This record gives sequence, structure tokens and C-alpha cells, in this order.
Amino acid sequence: KKILISHRGNLSGVNPEKENNPEYCQEAIDENYNVEIDVRWLPKRMGNDTWWTGHDSPKYRVTEDFLKNSKVWCHAKDIITLSKLLDLGAHCFWHDRDKATLTSKGYIWTAPLEELTQSSICVLPERQRDINISKAAGICSDFIAEIPYSSK
Repeated sequence: KKILISHRGNLSGVNPEKENNPEYCQEAIDENYNVEIDVRWLPKRMGNDTWWTGHDSPKYRVTEDFLKNSKVWCHAKDIITLSKLLDLGAHCFWHDRDKATLTSKGYIWTAPLEELTQSSICVLPERQRDINISKAAGICSDFIAEIPYSSK
């Protein structure tokens, strides 16, 4: 059975106004999908250390419990955040322009157009041509509800 991951909470297309919003992401989780979110840890903001989601900047404050949810894949936006997420025990990874990176649970987060393995998460298959996603352990997509494997 494939791991089906909603990219930033999206199920049927890109929605920049809602992406990474914990409530939007929770809707995908409630539909039984995993969710990949962009995470930042900011020290001493408003008096205490805080966790935020948002692609280009911190936008939504989130709780540690949300980040530790077994269906949440935390994309650390910097190396300090990665270290803090590892300390927290969250499922996480960090990459910049890498072709692949290893998640804290041993999956290979595989960039578009790269070869897939049985441990790969095929990222954004909608941006690719002629790929065999049946090889991958999972799929992360903005259109995850429309992927043929979406027979949860």
C-alpha cells in the first residue's frame, strides 16, 4: 500500500492562500492522507520558543503535538529547525537543491525527475513525465486525491 502525502495540505491542486495552514492540513489528515509541511523553529518569539509553518516565511503557529502527529512529514526550512525537530521526535527532513534526502524515518525524499527506489517518496509526480511511481514507497502531490493510488 502506497503512502499518500498531501503537499502542504493540498488535495486537488495548489492553494497558496491555505498551504501549510494547520487547519487546512488537518482536513487532509482527516481524509486519511499524510501531510508534508514547511516548518520553522523561532527562538524567543513573543517570549517563548515557537514553531511555525509557511513556505517562504513563518505564517502559522503550530503546536509540538501537531508536529509529532504520525501523519505529518516536517520539511525543516533550515538546519537549526531540523535539529530541533529531531530533538522533538518529529518525522522530518531538510534539503536545499538535493536530488534526494533521507527522512528521519528512513525514507528517501526524492526530487522530481530523479530515479525512484522502493524506499523513495516520489515528490510532485505531476511535474514529471514517464515515471514509474509503482516503484516508490509513497507519493507526495498537490493532487494526491486524484492520483490513481488514492484508493486509501
